[in-house]
Parts: sequence; structure tokens; C-alpha cells
Amino acid sequence: MVVELESFFGVYLLYCTNPKFKGRIYIGFTVNPERRIGQHNAGRHRGGAKRTSGRGPWEMILIIHGFPSDIAALRFEWAWQHPHSSRRLSHVSRRSRKESSLQFHWRVVSNMLRVGPWNRLPLTVRWLKQEYKMDFDPRLQPPLHIPIAFGSVRTKKTPQEARQEEDSSSRCFLCKQSLKLSDKMSCFRPSCEMESHVICLAKHFLKSEPSHLLPVEGECPACHQSVLWGGLIRYKHGCFGDLEETTPSASHSRWTDELQL
Repeated sequence: MVVELESFFGVYLLYCTNPKFKGRIYIGFTVNPERRIGQHNAGRHRGGAKRTSGRGPWEMILIIHGFPSDIAALRFEWAWQHPHSSRRLSHVSRRSRKESSLQFHWRVVSNMLRVGPWNRLPLTVRWLKQEYKMDFDPRLQPPLHIPIAFGSVRTKKTPQEARQEEDSSSRCFLCKQSLKLSDKMSCFRPSCEMESHVICLAKHFLKSEPSHLLPVEGECPACHQSVLWGGLIRYKHGCFGDLEETTPSASHSRWTDELQL
């Protein structure tokens, strides 16, 4: 099954299958996974990275997605590549002799998903190649709102004009102002018709956590059911059903860009 998502920002892990370089990994950022793996395997002259050129074939085995912007994803990429330079990851020990490069970087990302700001983002851990799947250490389980998914992911473009169009028949449940399609958040409960601005609903959820920038969970103002912020974001992007089938558990505005490493 291939899942199609809008506003895609992901950080991926490549695994080298070339016998001469087997076991090497590469971490990168992409807005288009299918195109990016093709570039890596085609070589530097076709858009691939210097470190992967001439060392293929590479497989994209894991991708973390759901970042609110390219800036947030690039910060995650940098910390994953340089864990011992990030103040958020000072507790992560260096790679042991018994660890493969893949095992070490899995341990690093497992720790990353448990610390701020990443532990509050509506991220998804997606294994693109299930044969490489590794389980989380029981001590490093991610927050419940970060699910594990399986299968390929593809970016989906939406016409800019449609995204900017105002839906005059829709009003924000909270501020009562008109809604733009690109800024509309809806409750996924079958009997609930709540629609609101992303910002309005975020502020409503954060009333109980005023010190935070990004909500994790809250009560729908219409049906009064508890809902996960990540679930609302995934529902907005059309991948909510995909995650429900695989595990229990962006068009964000750029106000989350001020999240720091």
C-alpha cells in the first residue's frame, strides 16, 4: 500500500547493500522520498549526495515524517547526524563496538523521539522496508501519539489556488470567522462536524498547558471527546486510516519553526 500525503517533510535513513560498502548508512531530508532515492542511486551528477555517490545501491528503509515545516525537519536531520553535538542528546552514549551503524542510529532516533521538541510533534515512524524493522528498546518507547507505520509514502500536490480559496459556507467553531481550506482542521469522530482554524484549535488545546507551543492532546470543543493532535493532523492529510490499520497510538503554519535544538 502506498500512502499519499500533502505538505510532506521527512528525514530518512538509507542502508547500503553494495557488498563493498554494506552496512553503511546515510541520513537525509526530503520532500519527495521516491525521487530522492532515485537521485542517490543515480549518483552525484543526478542530484545524489557526495557521500552516497558511487557506493550504491542504497535502500531507503526508514523515514520519520509529519514535521510542520522543512526547517523543523532539517533540525531533526542535523541532530540525528550529529547526536553528540546536540544539547538535546547529551545523554546518548557513543556507539559501542558491538553496535552496527544501523543499530546505533536507531538507538539515537529512539532517544530523539522522547525529548523535546520532537516528543510533542505529530510524527510518524515509517518502515519502508519491513525486513529491516527493529523494535524499540522497552526503555525507549516513543510517546503514544507517535505511531509506527509500514509501507511506501508518496507526496501529493494540491493546486495552490484551491488551497487559498475561502470556503464561505464554513465557519470556525471557536472564533466564528470564515475558514480557508488550507487552514481547516476537522474532528475525525464520525458524529462530530467540528471545523476550526489550526491556530484556534491549538490555542484551545493548550489552555491546560500554557507553557508549551504545540499541543499533544485535547478535548474537541464540539463533541467533548479526547483527541490526539497528531490524529487530527493525520486526518487532515488523509493518512489517518493508514495509521489506524498499522498501529495503536503537515499543513501546519510555520509558528512551530521557533522550536529549537
